Amino acid sequence: MEYRNLGRSGVKVSAVGVGCNQFGTPGGLDQAGTTAVVHAALDEGINFFDTANVYGNKGLSEEYLGTALAGQWDRVVVATKVRSRMGDGPNDAGTSRYHIQNAVEASLRRLGTDHIDLYQIHSWDGSTPLEESLRALDDLVRAGKVRYLGASNFAAWQLARANDLAEMHGWEAFISVQPEYNMLARDIERELLPYCQWSGVGILPYFPLAGGFLTGKYTRGEAPPEGTRGTRSQYVQQFLTPSNFDVLDQLRPIAEAQGRTQADLAIAWLLAQPRVASVIAGATKPEQVRINAAASGWVLTAEEVTRVRAVLEG
Repeated sequence: MEYRNLGRSGVKVSAVGVGCNQFGTPGGLDQAGTTAVVHAALDEGINFFDTANVYGNKGLSEEYLGTALAGQWDRVVVATKVRSRMGDGPNDAGTSRYHIQNAVEASLRRLGTDHIDLYQIHSWDGSTPLEESLRALDDLVRAGKVRYLGASNFAAWQLARANDLAEMHGWEAFISVQPEYNMLARDIERELLPYCQWSGVGILPYFPLAGGFLTGKYTRGEAPPEGTRGTRSQYVQQFLTPSNFDVLDQLRPIAEAQGRTQADLAIAWLLAQPRVASVIAGATKPEQVRINAAASGWVLTAEEVTRVRAVLEG
């Protein structure tokens, strides 16, 4: 397993991480299933796990992950998030000092630890002064409850404004950002990725396989296979277009020439992009973890990167 620095920090994360949004969800993983996935990841050298307080019916993902990692905390870098609604009260969501301080204590209890390695704002909160949020997060770092700070689903200007304020006031800055990024969702290349290149912020792509479409499991002109997300997820269904199937047809030979799968290519391509620290790949079975981990071993050549880019922009 390759390990990369998380943004400008000295901490190193595995090139492929585990997304924990299926831990504790209805139809997702129970505690036994979560533990099996987590232990398979550790066996593969994966040390980065990404969850959120809202995952798994408002907290179960953190709880299951914490139980699975018992006795392993010195081996892992765990990320969670704050911002989403966790109750019915007026202060049970957002990035106010009030909610952040309540939320971090709840996350620590569920995870069963005394610290969070990477604490991320899940999305922009326009109803709270940014200075209030940043100062509250800085206090958590100074108190030792949080080690590093990150953002998720921020636009380039939002991330830049936050880090400029942090620099001006001497507060902890965001060292990473977590956006949707894959071969078919490349909006971050316009502004966010260039800003991260300039500033040294690490990128943690989520949905790297476009909900499974980039694995090649869907067939042109046929209904999605029963049991797949394509039968029920609008996110996946948006990719089931003739032009996207054309892209897959052109990418397949690039992967097959190296004895690799289309899923391998999707992950390897992300790892070849600037500032990408770890690709967050979800998994519901240990075998999926092993497949995702193996993809990180394929380092694309400059020629392969150019060929893929030509297909995507053709």
